[in-house]
Amino acid sequence: MFRRTVAVALAALTVLAGLHGAARADGPPQRLVWGECADDVPNVPPDERVRCARLRVPVDLTRPNGPTFELAVARRLARTPERRVGTLVFGPGGPGDSGVERIRKGDRFSGELLDRFDLVSFDPRTVARTAAPVCTPDPALRKPPVPLTGQADFDAAVAYNRALWSRCRPTSPVFDHADTLSTVRDLDALRRALGERRLSFHGSSYGTLLGQQYAERYPGHVRAVVLEGVFDHSLDVRSFVRTQAAALQDSFDEFVSWCDRSADCVLHERDVRSVWARVLARADRGGYAPRTAFDVTAVALGLLAGPRWPQLAVTVRDMDAGTPPPEVNLPLSVAAFCADWPARVRDHTDYAGLVRDAVAVAPDVRYGAGLLAVQTCLGWPSPVRNPPRALNVHTRTPLLLLNARHDPRTGYAWAENVARQLGRHGRLVTYEGWGHGTYQRTACTEAVVDRYLVDLTVPAPGTRCPAS
Repeated sequence: MFRRTVAVALAALTVLAGLHGAARADGPPQRLVWGECADDVPNVPPDERVRCARLRVPVDLTRPNGPTFELAVARRLARTPERRVGTLVFGPGGPGDSGVERIRKGDRFSGELLDRFDLVSFDPRTVARTAAPVCTPDPALRKPPVPLTGQADFDAAVAYNRALWSRCRPTSPVFDHADTLSTVRDLDALRRALGERRLSFHGSSYGTLLGQQYAERYPGHVRAVVLEGVFDHSLDVRSFVRTQAAALQDSFDEFVSWCDRSADCVLHERDVRSVWARVLARADRGGYAPRTAFDVTAVALGLLAGPRWPQLAVTVRDMDAGTPPPEVNLPLSVAAFCADWPARVRDHTDYAGLVRDAVAVAPDVRYGAGLLAVQTCLGWPSPVRNPPRALNVHTRTPLLLLNARHDPRTGYAWAENVARQLGRHGRLVTYEGWGHGTYQRTACTEAVVDRYLVDLTVPAPGTRCPAS
């Protein structure tokens, strides 16, 4: 019954969005007025090729003539304009990353892309310069630990979240309209304002969901779409938590194998899993208070994304000697993520079942990022605006998927599953190495993406790039 209700609601939303999209598509696109960027990106010197603009778009896609807000946009002009291919839009990850900062820094792109494309990105809804909420948690409420230990903690988490959202909502006009389907409409408005008949797009991590759903909604406007570090939006909450934990465990296993064979590991010739288990046991006893066992696993999640194996080995050694785990910042645009992914968990009994599922597939690292995501969204209004579902993409050029075999955040199983959903409209390239984010890892991964974006060369099925 639930699945049928979601399907009906989604179909109605899609039709409504399509009607409004058709009505607005006949109107003239906005003209972007480019000027100097505000000097708010630390340690980035001014660059005459980089300019910023604001794009005004509707808050609610179902009310195209209703209230509007401004999307912050940045552009870096092609270094060799006589060889310019067009405009490439970069979709930032997170959700919560700033696309404007990516463009201003310019370090996310190869030399060929810097030469051949005008590079454009934006701060998505509720991120940085685009209607970001200005709010803090209610100081009267205690933030519950991760994981939650009982029903009282579960109820406190819901109360804590809802109190925070009630403080944030009045400070951002798009707080309740930050889902990826709304950002898809923003992206198409940006395409039109840039004067591009078809979109060239490179999405990273959570930005791959934007690329997937844009290709589904506007297949005729797609020139090329790269999905790097692929997010799978088809998973229910249990599958999401389980696959996130399994991905982190896989990357931890690779770290252990490296320590076993490499003298560069400060834990070389020691039983790494036993050392790690002692660290978690100390955390369970309160030995790092107020840090918890989840904070310990968050260290692994952060460093394995590099991967920064030597640094992780040093940190594990130090924690084993009694040093508390360093604080790891895992930023998340709540308004965007919770509107895309429902944490339908009724009570602590349900929640405890998710914890057991995670531990079953990740006996060393226990949790993965999925459990934090669940807790972050407990109490979000239901139904969500952009519920999970399988893709239905039909583009002329297949979407290019690129994923590391051992990615602790967007696991390889996600890329495989999205590739299955895309069928002949997708092509998965495997980097046989480690870490989160693979485009600039090797000459092979860079060439695969650049040839696709510049020449529309689709790699052969089963293409693999060796680990560096």
